[in-house]
Amino acid sequence: MTSAAPLITGTDFITVATRDFEAAADFYGGVLGLPLSKRWGNRPAGEFETGNLTIAVMQSDAFGMEFQANNNPIELHVDDFEAARSALEERGVTFRGDTLDSGVCHQAFFQDPDGNMLAIHHNYAAAPPAEAPGQPD
Repeated sequence: MTSAAPLITGTDFITVATRDFEAAADFYGGVLGLPLSKRWGNRPAGEFETGNLTIAVMQSDAFGMEFQANNNPIELHVDDFEAARSALEERGVTFRGDTLDSGVCHQAFFQDPDGNMLAIHHNYAAAPPAEAPGQPD
């Protein structure tokens, strides 16, 4: 049976696994400075807000799952790349290698306490806004 309405209409959050929710909460809330918007009752999990994406941090064993770190980065947007990198280094973050310059953006990779890969990202060559259809050149 096919419907005209889409089945999937958005993403509510992404989940990051942890072995120790309290340590992860200190990192995501304290080091990264993300606001904790919700705890999952008395379970070791909570949601952190980035501005456009919610990152749910969940202690795997408390939900009957095996812990496995994510080795593909969640790219966290920053407006001032160098200031963000310096501030995170001052807070104890160790970056993996030099800043990557793709020709349109800067990225720098690091891990949370459980080894989940993260990155700060800044697109310095954003495309100009598209003209509205039917507008003269």
